[in-house]
Amino acid sequence: MPRKTLQQRRKRPTDTDTNVNRVRQIVDGMVGNENPDDLMVELLEVLTEGPKVPEPGNFYLFVYNAKTPNIQYDQNPFVAVTDVFEWGFRGLNLHWGETRQYTWSEVAGGLYKVFYSEIEDIQSLPIKRIRLNN
Repeated sequence: MPRKTLQQRRKRPTDTDTNVNRVRQIVDGMVGNENPDDLMVELLEVLTEGPKVPEPGNFYLFVYNAKTPNIQYDQNPFVAVTDVFEWGFRGLNLHWGETRQYTWSEVAGGLYKVFYSEIEDIQSLPIKRIRLNN
């Protein structure tokens, strides 16, 4: 089988090409008064739901319902995962700007892996949903 030319390889889409940025259409369609939960639903519709176990070093969006009483938590976290454990995982929540822990049973559904080319767009969307668990 002949090798592809450099020009052919450059045309292959990767996760850094704008044509693979699944989030850009949502950012471009914003008017400024969007509800965080509605935006999160839109995001989850264009992203692909994956398994519940993340890979350290990757970025994920997911819906989370904390179990610890009387704490504030982000229901729509955007996380750079750093560690995976038997009980759950830990990662830098990009909404809080700090490391948080997430237990398996409180993740509603699967995790949605985010491409590097989508990080900036997702950070521009007001999807943070801070709640008090009581």
